[in-house]
Amino acid sequence: MKIVLIGPFPPYRGGISMFNHSLSRELNEKHEVHRISFSFLYPKIFFPGKSQRFEFQGDSSSEIISSINPISWIKTAKHIKKIKPDLVIFQYWHPFFAPAFSSIARRINKLNDLKIVINCNNIFPHEKMILGRFLAKKFFKYGDYFIVMTDSVKKDLLSIIPNASCIDTHHPIYDVFGKRTEKGSAKDILGINSKRVILFFGLVRNYKGLDLLIEASKNLKVELTNFKIVVAGECYSDQNKYIELAKKLEVDESFIFNFRFIKNEEVSNYFSAADVVVLPYKSATQSGIVPIAYHFNVPVISTNVGGLQETIEHKKSGYLCNPDPISISNSIIDFYNSNNDFSTYIKEYKKQFSWQAFADKIITAI
Repeated sequence: MKIVLIGPFPPYRGGISMFNHSLSRELNEKHEVHRISFSFLYPKIFFPGKSQRFEFQGDSSSEIISSINPISWIKTAKHIKKIKPDLVIFQYWHPFFAPAFSSIARRINKLNDLKIVINCNNIFPHEKMILGRFLAKKFFKYGDYFIVMTDSVKKDLLSIIPNASCIDTHHPIYDVFGKRTEKGSAKDILGINSKRVILFFGLVRNYKGLDLLIEASKNLKVELTNFKIVVAGECYSDQNKYIELAKKLEVDESFIFNFRFIKNEEVSNYFSAADVVVLPYKSATQSGIVPIAYHFNVPVISTNVGGLQETIEHKKSGYLCNPDPISISNSIIDFYNSNNDFSTYIKEYKKQFSWQAFADKIITAI
């Protein structure tokens, strides 16, 4: 089968890019896969970070699509027509890209026997966008099938396309970040001397609730000793507001703030050093951090918002709590007081989230 994957690929940064890369590797085991990426992805208003790309050695992609240039959309459609694919999979995560995707899909959807599958990472953006719902609906009308990885995303999709044909599955486990490192060695590399290590990982955006974790740490100081909360990820807003909040609450000594992009080869050290990963999100549909944590057999404490609660087994693969400082701190304290063997459970639990199972489910559905 000839398959075209459309969306960002490395060297673009971010979870969507790594998702596309991992999916293409799996599909390529049995099929002919063509990777179509962006020549221009985000305008500055949507990407306040320092750089959209990172150094990457691996499979290359055809960087044709400019999110703001309609001529490139026409060129992309012509390129796809030459390939004559059986299946095209779009990665959808933000309505800003819907005009480009709609234009491409409209031009290719009449190809003989072509199926268009839309992988729905989000339906609605975390930050509200004018006409977002309208733009999404306009693109979604070209989809034959829709991949949904949480009930939360599925509910949002059905609110726009009530009769959507859904492929229900789970976010696969990322396997591109190497193997787990010995905990002591990882802590030495990162310069961490504390006995207990709590990790907040990934792009720091307002909805991810880092401020809630900082507030929660005030209670942790009373109940726990010898711990550090490591914050690792580039900040999409003013990082000083988090540093100042920690100082104001007199918990700054409990934190290691590393506000920068974490390279793929560094990821293993952070998760290997951590006892637990904390996601204090205020809102979410799903998170790519959970499958990274599971890859390294690290439990996750997450707020019970959106689809996050669907991927965490309470008191087995982690904890679920309310999105408030007291509930977050109580869950962290309970984790450290627990005798549960979280890692052993995760090793078995994560087997159902393989890339092979994910890819096979798509092919079987169509």
